[in-house]
Amino acid sequence: MSETLTAPAWQPSDLELNRRALRRRATTRSVLTALVSSIVVAVVLVVVIVNTPGWTAVRETFFDPKVALASIPAIFQGLLLNIEVLIVSAICVAIVGTVLAVLRSLRGPVFFPLRMLATAYTDFFRGVPLLIVLYLVGFGIPALMIFPRMPPVFWGTIAIVISYSAYIAEVLRAGMEAVHPSQRVAARSLGLTHGQTLRIVVIPQGVRKVVPALMNDFVSMQKDVGLISVLGAVDAIRAAQLQVAETYNFTPYIVAGIFFVILSWPMIRLTDTFTAKLNKREQAGGIV
Repeated sequence: MSETLTAPAWQPSDLELNRRALRRRATTRSVLTALVSSIVVAVVLVVVIVNTPGWTAVRETFFDPKVALASIPAIFQGLLLNIEVLIVSAICVAIVGTVLAVLRSLRGPVFFPLRMLATAYTDFFRGVPLLIVLYLVGFGIPALMIFPRMPPVFWGTIAIVISYSAYIAEVLRAGMEAVHPSQRVAARSLGLTHGQTLRIVVIPQGVRKVVPALMNDFVSMQKDVGLISVLGAVDAIRAAQLQVAETYNFTPYIVAGIFFVILSWPMIRLTDTFTAKLNKREQAGGIV
């Protein structure tokens, strides 16, 4: 009866174990150093700010706990409006931006007018500040009396979509142009039409290349939805303005700012995490 030969299980060498222990000690030391240095810097800043001559007035004007608690319900109700505008704007911007990117990628002289219009659109609205676009759309279009009366939220959403579609279109176009031409040639050789090539091959690969940039634009849009308050919409910023007018205290602005930070923070962290994973994946092939 023959004996069954089993290969010995692999075990890391003493040298590898020492290297792992060294890396663990270095990581622990780095974390502790960063924690201690952060605490020291925070303490120094607090001590310096608290001992400034005008700190007492600033604390009463901007950091009044009673005013903050009283203003939270109204500001939170306005924040819900900002979230609604953000969701609708994000969907519309994705659609309009993709259409513009596709128009700018069309080949052939017959499509020159479409390419020219898409280029003019992106160049113009990337150069005009969003605040001016809000004024032009929110006050200019209703003054023409072409459309029925619409609430300020509607025109504010339209202005955000118009402005951010230009940015998203350029980001998507950059991603689509980063796709190697051989991908298009291979798709066309398989019998796919130009539209199918864009939809199945080019756009998915292009989006994958520029996801971090798209997510950063979305973070920026999360903050800029607060600008619809200039049209009279009672969002979080406008609610804070009303609270300031009643109390003669600027603490509601701080509350609104904290709400927007809370709204943006998950997407910011998700963007950083996704970017780090993407960089790690791209650099994995170069690790020896």
